[in-house]
Amino acid sequence: MIHFLTSLPGHFVWWSAALVLAAAEVLAPGYFLLWIGLGAAAMGALVMVLPDLGVLAQSISFTTLAFLSCAIYWYWLRPAMRRGERHDATLNRRGASLVGQRLVLTEAIREGRGRVRVGDSVWLATGPDLPAGTEVDVINVEGVLLDVRPASAAMDVSAEP
Repeated sequence: MIHFLTSLPGHFVWWSAALVLAAAEVLAPGYFLLWIGLGAAAMGALVMVLPDLGVLAQSISFTTLAFLSCAIYWYWLRPAMRRGERHDATLNRRGASLVGQRLVLTEAIREGRGRVRVGDSVWLATGPDLPAGTEVDVINVEGVLLDVRPASAAMDVSAEP
C-alpha cells in the first residue's frame, strides 16, 4: 500500500487532498476547509509544473498557499459577500411585508370582518364595513389578520387606529 502511495504522481496526491478537504467542508461547513482545499489544488498544479519539488518545499508552499487563500477569503471575499447580503426585516414575516400595500376585498367586511386577496391566497381582514371589490390599504398586521382601511381614505399609515 505504501509503495502504491509513493508511486503516485505528486500532483495526484495534492488534488486528492483538495477533494478530501472540499468533502470535509460539506460535512463541517465554515469555509476554511474549502480555502485550504483550494491551496491544495493550487499545490497540485504547482507540483505538476515542477515535479522535482522536494517534500519540504512542497510543505512550505502548501502552507503558504493555504494561508494566502484563507486570507483572500477573510479580507476581500467575505466582506464583499456581506455587502451584497440583503437584510430584510420582514423576510420570514410575510404579513409584516404587506403593511402599506393596496389590496382588493374578495368578501365584504361586515361587522368588522372580511377577506382580502393577497397574491394567490385569501387573508382575513378587519376594518370598517365595506363592500366586496373595494380597494383597501393594509395599515397593520396581527398574526394572520390584516387591519385595512379604504384606499380613498387619506390616513397616516403609521397612526394607530
